[in-house]
Amino acid sequence: MPDTWRPGFLDYSPLFVPLKRVGASTSQMENWPGLEEYNHLLSKSPATITTGCGKPVSFVPQDGKPRRMEDTYEGRIYLTGEVQTRTENWHDHFNALVWLAFPRTKSALNARHFEAITQATSSMDRGKIRDALTLFDESGVAVVYGDEDLAQLLRGHRWKELFWTRRREVQERMKFVVFGHSLHEKALNPYIGFTGKGLLLKVETNFFSLPLQQQEQTLDHMMATRFSAASQLGSRELTPVPLLGVPGWWQDNENAAFYDNTAYFRPQRAKSKMEGASTPG
Repeated sequence: MPDTWRPGFLDYSPLFVPLKRVGASTSQMENWPGLEEYNHLLSKSPATITTGCGKPVSFVPQDGKPRRMEDTYEGRIYLTGEVQTRTENWHDHFNALVWLAFPRTKSALNARHFEAITQATSSMDRGKIRDALTLFDESGVAVVYGDEDLAQLLRGHRWKELFWTRRREVQERMKFVVFGHSLHEKALNPYIGFTGKGLLLKVETNFFSLPLQQQEQTLDHMMATRFSAASQLGSRELTPVPLLGVPGWWQDNENAAFYDNTAYFRPQRAKSKMEGASTPG
């Protein structure tokens, strides 16, 4: 069954801010956009969005099971630029918007997927790299920070100290940008337990005074560089982010007691503390 369309959904939550620049026109439609609308948005992009091998991206219908490398989902994107997309489907709708908002990062993730696929010994061998790429693609949050102390509080799962005691500093010197399209889908109906996987990115403090579009473009370049350059990738590079704790993202977090729910704001386990102590930013 098709999902139910919700006009104006980008105004539901601050979690959708990264998609507003590219998705505002479709958000206001009375009915679901189709592939024609998605490709029209691509044509309006300031620069042609391409894959790692230079193929222009386009959104195409989903078809049958893959038979060759170029028929697999990631392989087809890399080799032909064709992103298989279901219509009347929130998951794929948000995936299309993320391609438009952060094209360099999506292209870099796809290129690493393709590289891992070609090096795999069997079609069942996904490996740690592909698992980490998929985890960020689906549930990733870019955590931009200008203060190392705040980043250490996040790594250490010291949630109340970070989000409540240091609240103003977080609002001034930290930024959480939802990237994963699965998180955007879940943000339509947020719930206690709603958690992303954060990639920490250090910036100079003047980043936070840049216009929003310039921040997003800078962030797209930083994420793409990180995923393109990292020789080893793993899920341990990503830290949990309980999204409803981010200041301004959920009404209940205006009360300090909200952060006392340790079932949601889980403390770091002893073993993880030792592993996280030397985690690079």
